[in-house]
Amino acid sequence: MASSTRDSNLDHDDEIRMWREDDWWVITDVETGVTTQGETREAALDNLDEAVALHRGAGDPPTDEQLREVGIDPADNTTGDEEPPEFMQ
Repeated sequence: MASSTRDSNLDHDDEIRMWREDDWWVITDVETGVTTQGETREAALDNLDEAVALHRGAGDPPTDEQLREVGIDPADNTTGDEEPPEFMQ
């Protein structure tokens, strides 16, 4: 059985729907359509918060220094200039 709620304690104020499938909790953010799961309600809610933030583009692009720290030369990183594949648009 699914439940639907708005919870001001979550990192987002949108309506969510939560239900059990086998041993997993499944949660959908109604506004974005983002769905995640977790072995516990808390894990599923944490996963949903992270997935919705990623969906909405939360966060800043990495700095040149951060790219260098992971072994990427910003001068060689040209993928940001390309259009994403059609299936991703």
